[in-house]
Amino acid sequence: MILPRVAGHAAGLPGTELPAYVYDLTALAGHAAEVRAALPPETELYYAAKANPAPELLRALAPYVSGYEVSSGGELAHVRKAVPELPLAFGGPGKTEAELRLALDLGAERIHVESESELRLLAALAAALPGEAPVDVLLRVNLPVGTGTGTGTGAGPGDGHGDLAGAALAMGGRPSPFGLDPRRAEACLPLLRGTRLRLRGIHAHLASGLPAPALLAVAARVTAWARELDARHGLGLDEVNVGGGMAVDYARPHARFDWAAYGAGLAALAAAHPGYRLRIEPGRALAAHCGWYVTEVIDVRHSHGEAFAVVRGGTHHMRTPAAKGHDHPFTVLSVDTWERPWPRPAALDEPVTLSGQLCTPRDVLARAVPVAELRAGDRIAFAMAGAYAWNISHHEFLMHPAPSFHFLP
Repeated sequence: MILPRVAGHAAGLPGTELPAYVYDLTALAGHAAEVRAALPPETELYYAAKANPAPELLRALAPYVSGYEVSSGGELAHVRKAVPELPLAFGGPGKTEAELRLALDLGAERIHVESESELRLLAALAAALPGEAPVDVLLRVNLPVGTGTGTGTGAGPGDGHGDLAGAALAMGGRPSPFGLDPRRAEACLPLLRGTRLRLRGIHAHLASGLPAPALLAVAARVTAWARELDARHGLGLDEVNVGGGMAVDYARPHARFDWAAYGAGLAALAAAHPGYRLRIEPGRALAAHCGWYVTEVIDVRHSHGEAFAVVRGGTHHMRTPAAKGHDHPFTVLSVDTWERPWPRPAALDEPVTLSGQLCTPRDVLARAVPVAELRAGDRIAFAMAGAYAWNISHHEFLMHPAPSFHFLP
């Protein structure tokens, strides 16, 4: 669960640097290389920077990705500065005028348009640009993906829920603030005429946490819908972005998304739709496994027959288990020294709940997990902390110190 060199680094950290995030950039690059090799060469691989925008991670991924997906003006500027040589795709449901201006100023290669109003605003801003170069856009569409079994390729309306069954998080396939309903997307087509905007294709990110077969079924439906729209209106589209959403299973930290099956499925999909470039936007599935949140046990106490280990930090540093409602996987790094003059608090061969320092019962990282031995002063390394961890956490609550950050080359 923890790489030896990460364990060694975590064990050697001075107590003043705990809690700490430790990222293995070699492991990240190796995983990204495997993902890239599993995908068809013509499939574009964009990293969703929202998962973890640390510049060190962005640069480690650069040799293996086609570009980056960003979702705010802040991410636009940050990622462009960190990796200026690679393309950016700008999405997000609530783009402001200032953000759209920034996207145009920084030369975002694709803008994912989510509403008719946004399309009108972008067209007006593009009209004021110098020169005559077009601004390339994709329409983000919220498709009802049907009630298929996970193997169909049709784009029938269905009830919009079947292929998203089991998704950890749904952004589409049902009423949602994300993207355009199919009829609203069609209503956008006349608005493009006479503007500087060039419609290149369709974008659809409908759910997160799907296994390869379900994700491929959704991608097939999206691509088939784009093809039918293209043929009906003679649009000359050449891109379909099927989003991310690859499942990451925190209950099975050794398991990985089946990239080989997904790559083979994308190859078959591309062969069925010649002339279309497919693009995917994984975030968590690329970065989650490269990071660990390392902390130490402050105290071990028993309450009404249950054991609790209180650790430095907590969900204000790593909100992932609270946000997703799971027990976060961890490894105990035993520390043999104990310099206090009183007995060392410990839990022995019993379930332990790992909680943080916040004044709320929701500050729990793992609940009632069996351990052979856990003592005050031991260190804990929480795995799968490379994505949606520090960057989504409520850092300022109670004003505890920030963790330190370590990037192993």
